[in-house]
Parts: sequence; C-alpha cells; structure tokens
Amino acid sequence: MNLNQLKLFYLAVKHKSLSHAAEELNITQPAVTKGIQRLQEYYEVPLVHKLGKNMELTLAGDNLFQIAKKIFDLENIADDCMTDFQSENLKHLKINASESFGAYYLPEFINRFNVKSPKVRVTLEVLSNQLVVENTINLKNDIGFVSFPVKDRKLNTIEIVKDEIVIILGTSHSLAQKKQLKATDLEGHMIIMHEQGSYFQKMIHDLLKANNVSVTMPITFSNNEAIKRAVEGGTGIAPISKKVAAKEIESGKLIALSLSSTALYRTFYMIHHMEKHISEPLKQFMNLIQQ
Repeated sequence: MNLNQLKLFYLAVKHKSLSHAAEELNITQPAVTKGIQRLQEYYEVPLVHKLGKNMELTLAGDNLFQIAKKIFDLENIADDCMTDFQSENLKHLKINASESFGAYYLPEFINRFNVKSPKVRVTLEVLSNQLVVENTINLKNDIGFVSFPVKDRKLNTIEIVKDEIVIILGTSHSLAQKKQLKATDLEGHMIIMHEQGSYFQKMIHDLLKANNVSVTMPITFSNNEAIKRAVEGGTGIAPISKKVAAKEIESGKLIALSLSSTALYRTFYMIHHMEKHISEPLKQFMNLIQQ
C-alpha cells in the first residue's frame, strides 16, 4: 500500500473536496485525482462512484476510509508524542470544558497547576458538552470536562466532582424564609430554566412530573450568569449548581435552599481519548484534578 495515495483518498473524502485535499497537501487537484485512481488500480476495486464535488463512496471505499481514519488518527498521536520530546520547556495543554466546570471549577485547578508547572502553557476553551465530546473523540484537545457520563469506546470517562443542585431565590422572595424546600413548595412559582435539552431542564421536568407539581417556565437562558442576575432581580427562582452561585450566596445577594425530599446532584466527568499520549504535564494535571 502507498500511504501517500491513501492520504490523498482520506483527505478528499474527509473534506468532501478534491481541492481542499490538494490545498492541505500543497499539491495540485489533478495529482489528488491521479493518486485516488492509482489506489483503485492497486486494489483492483472501485472506491468511489464518481470524483468531484459530490464524491460518493462504494462499500469498499467506505471501509477503506474507516481504516484510513484510524491510521491517520494514530499519526496525529505519534506527532503529539514526539512534540513532547522536542523540548522539555515547550509544553502546552489544550483543555475543553463545559460552561459550568470551565468557568467555576477549572480556573482554581489551573492556577494551582501553574504554581507547580509555570513553564507549561494551558489553553482552556469553554464549549457545549457535545463539542467537548466531539473534540476529544477527534483528538482536538488533550483532555475534556463534561457534565454527563459519556459512553464511547474511544474515550476514558472518570467521575471527578459531584455538586449539589440548589434552588436559588432573591432575598425578598416568598419562599426565602424556609429552611429547605419540598418539591411541592415549587407549585405555582416561576422557574427560570437553562436552555431546552439541558441537564437542568430535564432534571426539573422529571422532579415536577414525579411530584405532580405545576410551575410556569416563561424564561430560559443558556448562561449561568444571566440566570443568577435574573433571580437577583426578583424575576423567579432557578435550579443551579451550588458552586456556581457560591459568591452570591456568601455575599447575601442570593439565598440557596436544598430540596429536602429529593436531594439532587450534578456530576462532572473528565474524559480523554483512550489512545491519547499522556505526557508528563498532562499526567500531573489529571492527578491534580483527581486529588
């Protein structure tokens, strides 16, 4: 097998474009076409129904593409591994995290890590849970943090933090004098929710349904800060991770009440690719998270 020809085929299919494959490899588009044709001649089996903008794979082509993807994913892993050895001082950790963990947990961990390893550059990108998972599967980061357990054979998933879910209220709210809340105490109140499909929305819907409670939910936000500001302003009440509202609770701007009948918790997970090279700095960071 000619790996150069295989890479031409892989990139053309991956980008769904002969020109993009040619651009990435700094060669001409006809050279890409010729390489794919030679690959087909080598195997004596058609790999594509047609070349061009709308490339269509044959069954053989689809199978070869899946194998090629594994080969070139390993090539990326090899490159990452060798980069670690190029220079002891040239270190870089690329981290992806969901909003809550990235904004309210990781800064503290990164600061502690920086004290121990000041020469290691750390890049944190806060993304949706789904993008964190996708990037980790596609080896676009060193490590990811999400708020739900991921079941994928390519990933190692480790439970790291469990945080209580509380109901936050403004200081003048009618429920503010209570010590704890029962699910039935939420009857008739306005609840400010996270966006449709979020962990919190599902959790609250399940809780209300189980206890036959009716509430109004006219407002949804995708951002924790916006939810806290709305509750502070007296708009309604909201479920949120206790850590996320810790500053406002401590300062007295918000009141946080636990649900006594059904204590709720949110668990965060650390994920990394099973074949990801664990460099020494990455190992140190992972150990710090798990302490």
